Amino acid sequence: MSLTPAEQFRQFAERECPHDPLYQAICRQVATSPALLTLLDEAPPTQRKPVLLLAALHERVLAGTDHPLVAYYASVGGTRAPDAELPALLLDFVAQQREFLLNSLRSRNTQTNEIGRCAALWPALQAIAARRGNPDLALFDFGSSAGLNLGVDAYRYDYGRFQRGAAAETGRPVIQCEWRGEAAPPPEASGFRLVERLGSDLSPIDLHDELAVRWLRACLWPSERERAVRLNQAIALARAAGHRVQASRAGLDLLRDWLKQLPPGVQPVLFNSWVLFYFDRESWQRHVEAVAALVREHGLVWLNAELPALHAPGLARPAVPPDEGSATLWSLQWAEAGELRHEALAWSHPHGRWLQWLLP
Repeated sequence: MSLTPAEQFRQFAERECPHDPLYQAICRQVATSPALLTLLDEAPPTQRKPVLLLAALHERVLAGTDHPLVAYYASVGGTRAPDAELPALLLDFVAQQREFLLNSLRSRNTQTNEIGRCAALWPALQAIAARRGNPDLALFDFGSSAGLNLGVDAYRYDYGRFQRGAAAETGRPVIQCEWRGEAAPPPEASGFRLVERLGSDLSPIDLHDELAVRWLRACLWPSERERAVRLNQAIALARAAGHRVQASRAGLDLLRDWLKQLPPGVQPVLFNSWVLFYFDRESWQRHVEAVAALVREHGLVWLNAELPALHAPGLARPAVPPDEGSATLWSLQWAEAGELRHEALAWSHPHGRWLQWLLP
């Protein structure tokens, strides 16, 4: 059974942001306010999620709005903790900024483009190269926003007690991730080469458009300043690298064309992370079937990082880690002799804060 809008906000407060007092307080206030809940009616059906309204509010804060509510937002230097005045200030802020908020809700998508997920993407690409016996990979990022995850091989990774590949370099993001389990992470040498890379998105973020970049920053949570620093570093690297991201509203047509022009001897990889979450059930089913056809026809490997229910049929889903209800499951799909094969690679935090590797 689908949740009501109020239930979505209450659940988000309880499960998705238990360590973020501001977003907890805002979500709980929205859940009790019909005037605030109806704002999301302006968004496309697949985007009617708490994160979209939270990002729209944050964008107005980052825009320099003069209002007492901004004192709660660490992203602009605010230090005020949620208190009894927050609900009234939130309602006043929304009334003042209503037209701007509605415009964002109608036209924007949540595009976190969280490079923390590269802490799982990096070893996943190593696993693909090892299993396919081919270090030369071509990466297609489906739903790539600004394409920042295409720079996975330019970042550095700190897996806590293992401390592999985390040497600080000027301008390079260091992604910290708690590596859970006994198996060690891959060695510092990547084990793969990205020969080709391309991103696809309904509404790509132009990294040279400051308003668009502000929306990207607004999709981050205001209390997580380390993520903001990391994002700014990734943006600078992406601008310099010029990784391509193309707009595509025709499903997987861009992927089909891209597969046909790849150089011989390259292993193509389709990657998506927290994209299918926005599909309705029928769209998800069509997508899974279309990807399966491309896996069989082109030797594509599908690297899928989504909630467990959004993985392809045939995958033996491992047990969700305790107390991690919104964990991301990472899985592979490939073909052998025309038959689909599936493998679960890892569990991770939605933003890559921890990773539980499932392979030996």
